[in-house]
Amino acid sequence: MRVRIALAEKGVEYEYSEQDLKNKSELLLKMNPVHKKIPVLVHNNKPVCESLIIVEYIDEVWSDKATLLPSDPYHRAQARFWADFVEKKIYDTGRRVWSTKGEDQEAAKKEFIEHLKVLEQELGSKPYFGGDEFGFVDVVFIPFYSWFHAYETLANFKIQESCPKIIEWAKRCMQRESVAKALPDQIKVYEFILELKKRLGI
Repeated sequence: MRVRIALAEKGVEYEYSEQDLKNKSELLLKMNPVHKKIPVLVHNNKPVCESLIIVEYIDEVWSDKATLLPSDPYHRAQARFWADFVEKKIYDTGRRVWSTKGEDQEAAKKEFIEHLKVLEQELGSKPYFGGDEFGFVDVVFIPFYSWFHAYETLANFKIQESCPKIIEWAKRCMQRESVAKALPDQIKVYEFILELKKRLGI
């Protein structure tokens, strides 16, 4: 999703190749022999792996189009810091929200909200994390919005009650064509997680 959003923001045309992760293709194994994961961006017959790195690569290669990372080194470092925070905190805690029960789930829920509050504080009254312009941290964080309905339904809470600014920000991002086209429907994500829980025996 991050890669799709970044490419769309830059207006880069690309060919999309769907991968079956239970039956990985020769191309995927050849292009990402270390992690054997998606996404992989193949540009000039060379692979670039890991979504955060791919988004930075897209920003650097197509630098004549709208930039995602700030030009100022300090602001760029700050954007990378918050993207790293999202990467390390939101995914793991979100996973624990839907994959646990009882006290463990309550603890995960509390931690998840705490992380969102930290991000909400960083967002402040700005429309986007980088200021007036949609940028790197927004690209990195917004895909999680498609999981919010599943988190809320499976753990019985409302994110908006604790973090209204995060929801306002997410809705603002969703008005962008690049985001709206890249993010899957929240109900489909919820159904996918139910399947996953069944498969994992949770």
